Amino acid sequence: MKKSLFFAALAAVSLAGCAGGAQDKEYNDLAAQAENEIKLANKTGFLWRDTEKFLKESKEAKEAGDTEKAMKLAQKALKQAQLAQQQAKDNANPRTMFSN
Repeated sequence: MKKSLFFAALAAVSLAGCAGGAQDKEYNDLAAQAENEIKLANKTGFLWRDTEKFLKESKEAKEAGDTEKAMKLAQKALKQAQLAQQQAKDNANPRTMFSN
C-alpha cells in the first residue's frame, strides 16, 4: 500500500513538473516573439507608448510566479507591436479622400 501511494505521488509530481516546463517554454516563445515585433515596430517609428511597458510588466509577473498574468501582458505587448507595424504601413501611402 505504501509503495503504491509513493509511486502515485511521484507520478503526480512528475506530471506537474512537465506542465510547468511547457508553460515556461510557451511564455519564453511568446516573449521572444513580442520582443522581435517591438523591434520591428520601433524601426518604423510607430511604436506605441505602452507596448514596452507591458512586456516589462509581463517579465516581472513571470518572475513573481504569475504565469497567467505574464502570458496576458506578453500577448498584449505582441498585439500592440503588430498593430503599430500595421499603422506604419497604413500611413506609408496615405490617400486623401474627398466627399461631395
